[in-house]
Amino acid sequence: MDMHLSGKVAVITGGSVGIGLAIANALAEEGVDIVMAARQGDRLKDEAAKVAKAHGIKTLPVVCDVATAAGCDTLIAATEAFGGADILINNAGSGSNETILEAPDEKWQHYWELHVMAAVRLARGIVPGMKRRGGGVVLHNASICATQPLWYEPIYNVTKSALMMFSKTLANEVVKDNIRVNTVNAGLILTPDWIKTAKQLTSDKGGDWEAYLQGVADEYAPIRRFGKPEELAAFFVFLCSDRASYSVGSTYHVDGGMLKTV
Repeated sequence: MDMHLSGKVAVITGGSVGIGLAIANALAEEGVDIVMAARQGDRLKDEAAKVAKAHGIKTLPVVCDVATAAGCDTLIAATEAFGGADILINNAGSGSNETILEAPDEKWQHYWELHVMAAVRLARGIVPGMKRRGGGVVLHNASICATQPLWYEPIYNVTKSALMMFSKTLANEVVKDNIRVNTVNAGLILTPDWIKTAKQLTSDKGGDWEAYLQGVADEYAPIRRFGKPEELAAFFVFLCSDRASYSVGSTYHVDGGMLKTV
């Protein structure tokens, strides 16, 4: 299916690993030039070069921390090298582990900046350019935890829920400018972080990290497996395309049936 995305420009935060990197490759395969943002410069530059070579498109690695206003400003300014962007994917984020009664203000503020204010600041900086280009797409990678919280990461739950609401309200504001905004709530996706955690948790118990992950999938996902980053990335590509032209302000669960409600 031709997605009619060739020649467009996409900005992807958290673009050097996991879901963000999978989205970068999937969009590049469709002929999209990619601005890839991440904090770890060496890995980012290496992966950006690989994406460009594999798909014959242009990539621009931007080393920045979008959890800060300065980092967002760096990314916004760098995007102007492509004359702006047609697609913005707010993907940068990470899980948390705490209790509400013990987590300090500083931890709440960090995740608020990373999951919510990064999306706000990048919208303010990049959406005006989308208007000048005739329209665009903004996608937010939230989480099933935005609607079905996990007990051990309340800050992640709350900030991802806020991101989902921000996405909805932004969608209502910019749809008149031919800009579509949507949210994807993923379930269990097999990222390097999941593998790292599983190896740590099983290091003193025989090291069968794959069995641990299978147990997680069996417990939470009716499909009884983790999703691949490439599977989730394919859904993002569809939402970026005109094939999803009537999709505005929606939230989509891509979770192998993990969501327990309708």
